[in-house]
Amino acid sequence: MTTTRADERQQHPVAPDSTHDVTNQPPPLTPYDPSDDSALLEGLRREGAGWAEEDLRRLGRLAGSAQVQEWSDQANRHEPELRTHDRYGHRIDEVEFHPSWHHLMRTAVADGLAAAPWADDRPGAHVVRTAGGLVWGHTDAGHGCPTSMTYAAVPALRRQPELAKVYEPLLTSREYEPGLRVPAGKRGLLAGMGMTEKQGGSDVRTNTTAAAPTAEPGVYTLRGHKWFTSAPMCDVFLVLAQAPDGLSCFLVPRVLPDGTRNTFRVQRLKEKLGNRSNASSEPEFDGTVAWLVGPEGQGVKTIIEMVNCTRLDCVMMSAALMRKTLVEAGHHARYRSAFGARLVDQPLMRNVLADLALESEAATTLTLRLAGAADRAVRGDAGEAAFRRIATAVGKYWVTKRGPAFTAEALECLGGNGYVEDSGMPRHYREAPLLSIWEGSGNVNALDVLRALGRDPATAQALFDELALTRGADARLDAAVAGLKDQLAEASQASARRLVERTALTLQGSLLVRHAPPAVADAFCATRLGGDWGHSFGTLPAAAGVDAIVGRALPEHG
Repeated sequence: MTTTRADERQQHPVAPDSTHDVTNQPPPLTPYDPSDDSALLEGLRREGAGWAEEDLRRLGRLAGSAQVQEWSDQANRHEPELRTHDRYGHRIDEVEFHPSWHHLMRTAVADGLAAAPWADDRPGAHVVRTAGGLVWGHTDAGHGCPTSMTYAAVPALRRQPELAKVYEPLLTSREYEPGLRVPAGKRGLLAGMGMTEKQGGSDVRTNTTAAAPTAEPGVYTLRGHKWFTSAPMCDVFLVLAQAPDGLSCFLVPRVLPDGTRNTFRVQRLKEKLGNRSNASSEPEFDGTVAWLVGPEGQGVKTIIEMVNCTRLDCVMMSAALMRKTLVEAGHHARYRSAFGARLVDQPLMRNVLADLALESEAATTLTLRLAGAADRAVRGDAGEAAFRRIATAVGKYWVTKRGPAFTAEALECLGGNGYVEDSGMPRHYREAPLLSIWEGSGNVNALDVLRALGRDPATAQALFDELALTRGADARLDAAVAGLKDQLAEASQASARRLVERTALTLQGSLLVRHAPPAVADAFCATRLGGDWGHSFGTLPAAAGVDAIVGRALPEHG
C-alpha cells in the first residue's frame, strides 16, 4: 500500500501558523513610567521643586501609557498638511494636524509645559516645567516646539509692557484652544518665532525683512520672507525685521484685532529629517501689521532672554531623548537572549548600558541645574544669572552634540529590531540632530561661550565658583578644573569647541561628584575626565561599578 503526502499530513499534523510562533522577543514597553528616574527625582527636590513630585509622577504615568504613546506615533505618521486656499480660491494659509497632535498639545499646555511658570510665583516653578519636559519628552518631540516658543516669548514680550498686559495672561494660560481667531477673544494662546532668513541663518543681523512705521505709534508693516518659522498655526509670532533705526523685534498676530486675517502667506512646509509631527514653514510678509517689542534697533537684545529659554529646552529635550532611548534599550536587553543568556546579563552589554546610563544621568543632572539657575535668576539672583548665561550655552553645545551618538548606540542595542520603524527608534534617531541645530548650531554656541567668558568676568567667576564647590573631592576633577583655567587663558576661535567640551565635562563631573552615588561619579570622572575610556560607548574600565550604575538607571534590570 502506497502512503501519500496527504496520509503523512494526517499522521503528523502541523499547525498552519507554526512557522510564525514568536519567541525571544520583548513584550511591549508600555505602560511604563518615565518619571521613575532617580536622577530626575533627586534633581527635582534638590533644585527646590519637590513640591511638584506627585504631579510629575502623574504626568509620567500618563506619558508612558499605551494611549499617549499611540498618540505620539500617530502624530508622526500623519504629518501636518498645508492648505493655502479654500475651495473657492480664498487664501487661508492654514495647517491641518491629526487629532493626536491636539491631544498631545492639550495635555502639555494643561500641565504647564508652555508659559505657565511665568504666572506662578512659587520658587521652583521653572524647574517643575523643565522636569515635566524631561518626562513628557518621552512622547513626541515635535509638539515641544510650540510649547517651548510660547514659554520663551513671555520675557521678550515684557520689554513692551502694554503688549504684555494684553497677551501674557493668555500665553501663560493652561487652556489649549487651536484655531485662528482674534487673540484677545481666546482662552489661551501659542507663540511662534520668525528670526532666520535664507541668506543669513544664525546671522540674524543680515535679515532683509523691512519694517515701515505707520501713523499709529508702535505699529509697523513688514515686507519680507522668513526661511524657518516653526508652528505657523500659532496665534502670535515674534519676528525680527529691519526698522529705520536697525534690527528690531515685532509682535505679529495671525488675526488682527478687528477679526481680519493678517498677511502671513505660508509658502511651503519644510520636508525635514525629523520632527515630522511639527510644521516648519516659510512665511511671506507683505504689508503685514506688526507691533514693536522693545526699542528700535535693539532686536537682538530684546530676544536674548528668549534664546536662553529655548536653549535650555534644547538641552532638556536632548536629555529626555537620551533617557527614552536608554529605557528602550534596557527593556529590550532584559527580554532578549543570545548565546545562552539574556542580553542584560552579558558583561559587554552591561558595559554599554552602564556607559549610556552615565551619559544620561550627567545630561539630566545638568539640565535640572540649569533650570534651577534660570528659576533663581528670574527671581533676582545675580550670581545664578551669571552662571546661567555661561552654563546654558555650554550645556546646549555639549548635551545636544552627544544626543545623536547616544541615540545611535541605544538603537544598536536592539539590533535589526531597532532599525525598523515599528520600534520607534528610527524616529528618535532622526530627532536627535535637531537639538544641536535649533537655536544656534555647535559653532554658534561655542563662540557665544567664548564671547561671554571674554566680555563679562562675572560669567567666568560664576562658573569657577560652581566648580570650587567640589575642590578636593576627586583628584581627576581638580586636575580638570586646573586644566580648564589654563585652556581659558589661551582660548581662541579655533579652539573654542575644545574649550566648551572641557567646560561641559568638568561641570557635569562636578555635579555628579556632589550629587550622584559614588559608582556613578567615579566612573564618570575616570572616563570623561581621567581618560580611562575608549572612543565609543561600552568602553568603561574594568574597575567601573557597572552593576551599581545599571541598577540605578534601570532598576528592573539591576
